[in-house]
Amino acid sequence: MASEKPVLVGVAEPVADNQTAARRSLDPSIKDEQSDSGDEAITDLFASFPPIKGIHEEPQPLTVRAVLIGMVLGSLVNASNVYLGLRSGFTFPATLFGAIFGYGCVTILTKIAPKIPWLGGPFGPQENSIIQAAATGSGGLAGLFVAGLPAMYRLNLLSDNPRDDFGRILTITFICCFFGLFAAVPLRKFFIIQVSRELNLVFPTATATAMAIRSMHAVGSGAADAVKKIKAMAYAFVGAFIHIIVSQYADGCLHNWHVFNWFYIWGNYNNSAILADNWGWYIQLTPAFFGSGMLVGLNSALSWFGGTILAWGIIGPLLVHYGEAVGISDPDAPDKWKPLVNYNNMGVSSDPDWIPSPRYWMLWPGVMVLIVYSLFEFLLHFRIIWDGIKYAVNEATINMNNTMQARGKSYPWLEKRAAKAANAESNLLEDFAPADQQVPMWVWTLGTFVFLIVAIIVCELQFNMNGGMAVLACILGVVFAFLSIYGNAVTDCTPLTASSKASQLVFGGVTRGEPMDVAQTANLIAGNIASGTADVATNLVCDFRFYAQALGSAIAMFLAPGVFVLFMSAYPCIWDTSLPEDVQAACPFRAPSVFAWKAVAEAVTLPRLPIPASCTYFTIAVGIFAALQSIFKNFYLVGPRLKYRNWLPNWMSIGVAFVLGADSGYANAIMGGALASALWKKFRPHSFEMYGFAIAAGLIAGEGLAGVVNAALELGKVSGSFYGTAAGIPGA
Repeated sequence: MASEKPVLVGVAEPVADNQTAARRSLDPSIKDEQSDSGDEAITDLFASFPPIKGIHEEPQPLTVRAVLIGMVLGSLVNASNVYLGLRSGFTFPATLFGAIFGYGCVTILTKIAPKIPWLGGPFGPQENSIIQAAATGSGGLAGLFVAGLPAMYRLNLLSDNPRDDFGRILTITFICCFFGLFAAVPLRKFFIIQVSRELNLVFPTATATAMAIRSMHAVGSGAADAVKKIKAMAYAFVGAFIHIIVSQYADGCLHNWHVFNWFYIWGNYNNSAILADNWGWYIQLTPAFFGSGMLVGLNSALSWFGGTILAWGIIGPLLVHYGEAVGISDPDAPDKWKPLVNYNNMGVSSDPDWIPSPRYWMLWPGVMVLIVYSLFEFLLHFRIIWDGIKYAVNEATINMNNTMQARGKSYPWLEKRAAKAANAESNLLEDFAPADQQVPMWVWTLGTFVFLIVAIIVCELQFNMNGGMAVLACILGVVFAFLSIYGNAVTDCTPLTASSKASQLVFGGVTRGEPMDVAQTANLIAGNIASGTADVATNLVCDFRFYAQALGSAIAMFLAPGVFVLFMSAYPCIWDTSLPEDVQAACPFRAPSVFAWKAVAEAVTLPRLPIPASCTYFTIAVGIFAALQSIFKNFYLVGPRLKYRNWLPNWMSIGVAFVLGADSGYANAIMGGALASALWKKFRPHSFEMYGFAIAAGLIAGEGLAGVVNAALELGKVSGSFYGTAAGIPGA
């Protein structure tokens, strides 16, 4: 429960016998002896990093400039994540972006205003860590606004205009933000101090960020290397930003390359190339997803690309061929565009002869994969939660007994339980942070209790939910935080899908028999609270800077809802089901997470779902296969066979490919980024280590911020929709 001044810059503690391999997988430049700068070698990823030689002690790294710069950088990432999440369902952390750009910002300030209070003065790695922690806090909570909340609008559970709901949205954000923040404090000691070494919890991104900060502050070549990284990130950021804004005015030439449509046009509108374009096979020049491909690696990228081929290159065409699904075409289109068919319609009918679109048909196996695989991973790691529960009970018993004794009171039963708990914890590790640098117990217990009460009040008054459901949602949020933190520490992926879908299933049972709108509202609000709590808790535990992240989260609480309302106003096709089907199908935001949340909410509340029998059978089969792979991975691919896990498909990526619809643009971009990253790392490893992650972070943030600007241009009616050319776009 360290606060602002732990010895560690970034992560801390735990795990693994083969630590040299682990260290080199994070940073190939790490050596076994002293580094070139003379710093003591990092020989243990699970202990506090040794101090950097030549760097003075930082008695108070929590500075005004660090927090403000972190908030600004995190705000950019927050806006970026709402944009990217609505397009693909994926969001990205602000850690590397905040650490590298933060270094550059403060370095400039120290040069131009060296003696001005709050701006100038010494700058060290601890303060740099505060910057990225504040950025992480400010850049969080986007998950609420790219899934559960838009799904509520598509189910007509909120008002007819998101702007009218800003206050209600703000209150649910307030709960997720601060309940997760306070409730996560004890989780830090459990994961970072006690079980990390045993469970090999490396926290890859957080550890890589800590190492990047150390390298930038190293005496000697550190500053020069930092400048190179900052320049690379800045060029990538500016390039992506300009490209996305300019390309909207010539989308078919600069952004979306419909290659098969070109062949169709060059063939005088008289060949079958248009069929491939109908199924979404094109190239999208999206810097953000190229950058994300550089970060996620070949396994996730290949899984997404393979899932896209399976769904929209094989299964989809077969469904249409055998009459199990159908697309829609414009009967009023010119003869040359009559072959143009849309397979992404999401309309539903109660007509017994109704035939769904391929996207609707594939939605259900996609959702099944997301639920089954994530839940099996959760259940197979239940021991983590059980150990955490035992640890929490022991800690509470000891603290309660100590409090009673300090007041001169004695309870034999409590003393006996406390002695037993103390004996159980006698072999546990001591916290490396001194007591005066830890968050006091009364702070996080009082904060957790207060925001639990706030959750009850908000759910009762704002959403007409029973207060007991609010308590259950908060408890589930803490439980799922265990899974999310563990997943992030081991795989570098936070399994928030498991948190949200599991809570939706639980509340589907709890609200059985309730009116439809009441049940669906409770289902989605509970999912938001559970996933939001788990998200905030994971961010806090990965780099525990409590006060910096609290201040950053306070900014995110207002910023994320504002960005959300901006996008909903600019692109009503995301949420407004009253729009014509062709307008919704042509929406630039596929919003896969929105449809997944909506589908689960309907599945657990409707008496009967309009799903074809063929879809039901395939959904069950693919769910069983995903579950069997999870069991195979966790029980057979262990020990010396652990390395073979990298050859298993990533079912979370496959599920997203199924849900996303007939669209290969993102899959192609991520695959291109992953291949470029792999080749770069193979043939120029030192160059990749210097520039790779910085460029990826710049590309992601640049496009994300440009997306926000584009939304403002759309509202101002000066975007590419009003003044651009449609040359190269099918049907133009």
